Amino acid sequence: MRIARFSIDGNVAFGAVEGDKPDELVLDIIRGIPFADFELSGTKVPLSKVRLLPPVLPNKVVAFGRNYAEHAKELGNEVPDAPFAFFKPSTSVIGPGDEIQYPSFSNELHHEAELAVVIGRMCREVPRERVKDVVLGYTCANDITARDVQKREKQWARAKGFDTSCPLGPWVETDLDPSDLTIQLTVNGQQRQLGRTSEMIHSVEDLIVNITEAMTLLPGDVILTGTPAGVGPLNVGDEVAVTIEGIGTLTNKVIKRG
Repeated sequence: MRIARFSIDGNVAFGAVEGDKPDELVLDIIRGIPFADFELSGTKVPLSKVRLLPPVLPNKVVAFGRNYAEHAKELGNEVPDAPFAFFKPSTSVIGPGDEIQYPSFSNELHHEAELAVVIGRMCREVPRERVKDVVLGYTCANDITARDVQKREKQWARAKGFDTSCPLGPWVETDLDPSDLTIQLTVNGQQRQLGRTSEMIHSVEDLIVNITEAMTLLPGDVILTGTPAGVGPLNVGDEVAVTIEGIGTLTNKVIKRG
């Protein structure tokens, strides 16, 4: 099931996305929330009539860096022996079609296409065999990074945590095997990144086991699983699109921060 979060006539709701052709997609409005028992209402609205929002509003976004060897290599970094985590705040999250604001304190903004895992239930110390039980589904993410700030400040809070630095969407796909999916990113229609999730050094299971050893994850929390090689600059006016096999495409435009 594809679960979207959307607004229509000033109201916010979740809906199941139905249909195959982009211009014929409809939303069957959900009674309840996707993190608990819910049912489809049977009330359907065309996707073209709503505004898609970030598919979830996470309490926290846990991101893992250098989880693709070629990406670590392209930036001159060693591959870490263990998963390497950092945080992006909830205020960094935007949805499909929302604008990425180029931060005033950076001159080198980069894109990073990533598979995002959406947590479906509160969990802690999750054993490997139970990982699937705590995952609601998967969505597309773009770990927007102020690369010059990341290099200069070493600590990544500002470089990766500024407002609008975590686009998510367009929806959550609940029925998906994340082990070998194509990830690609284009800027103004030109391909920049192309990889497969099978190239991850640490799997989705590894990452969830690792982070829940340390902290509790809540329903709606998001885990970013790393980016394949090919990261590069974004400029004001660029349109950047992340496409992941079996999920869909997340598109955002870069604007100057007002």
